[in-house]
Amino acid sequence: MHRADLKIGFNCNNHCVFCVQGKKREKFAPRTLPEIKKNLKDGLERGARGLVMTGGEPAIHEHFLETIRIAGRMGYSVIQVQTNGRMFCYPDFCRKVLEAGATEFSPALHGSTAPLHDYLVGASGAFLQTVAGIVNLRKLGARILTNSVITRANYRDLPDLAGLLVRLGVDQYQFAFVHIAGTAAENRSWLVARKSMAEPWVKKGLDVGIRAGKVVMTEAIPFCFMRGYERYVAEQIIPETVVYDAEITIADYTKSRRDEGKGKGPRCGECSYCERCEGPWKEYPELYGWDEFEPVKERSKAVKKLRA
Repeated sequence: MHRADLKIGFNCNNHCVFCVQGKKREKFAPRTLPEIKKNLKDGLERGARGLVMTGGEPAIHEHFLETIRIAGRMGYSVIQVQTNGRMFCYPDFCRKVLEAGATEFSPALHGSTAPLHDYLVGASGAFLQTVAGIVNLRKLGARILTNSVITRANYRDLPDLAGLLVRLGVDQYQFAFVHIAGTAAENRSWLVARKSMAEPWVKKGLDVGIRAGKVVMTEAIPFCFMRGYERYVAEQIIPETVVYDAEITIADYTKSRRDEGKGKGPRCGECSYCERCEGPWKEYPELYGWDEFEPVKERSKAVKKLRA
């Protein structure tokens, strides 16, 4: 489904060490209701029927609930909230959001323990609130698709994090390799793991969900690091999206991501996945080079057997 990604404001109650939005919260005021309505209308005219509300933290925007109601009345059939999950620790708030018309939620959990998650998001107590939010939404029957950013601090924790997500009953989880922009760029020297180091832990984390019958995905990890797990590369299924960012509208995020955001290395042309693969975010090889990227000569015929 063609969708609209609406960043309704960049204010946030977390201060993530990997935040791709950087200092936008200091530069840009939250969108006004007239601006939000204009963007929603434009999205529909461009063919979008799915809406992703993001930021910043959309749940703290003063017009959050009204935006959901308006989107539903306009004709958006899928309304997803991308959130750090903390506001959803309040059961009454969860009910209000569902009553307003939100259809699915994408809370972000970045560690299996409070010390690790709270460190990465820069907020004491965030882990307990986010986990409580997932529990509350699950009790109300909400569809939950989580996202976890892979960093040097947490890549070894991914299997344990996956286990926690399965126990919490999420419908889908995704591991997204950190995009070295915004705050993440400022912290690149200690924040960013090598993809080759993270690869086995990512696969172990995927295995946990596969065994449990969950939908699992990765993002920003090229095919050459996903041998045997190629079907879980999210870029293959990301829908056509128009993005309403701070001061710009990205009409075709897929084209922008492939042509401007990501890049190919000197040996990528030798790879059997070259046409399908988007490559890494361009900032990664600027940091570590292209030596890790080994062309895949023959595609996997089947997903590798799960580890015992």
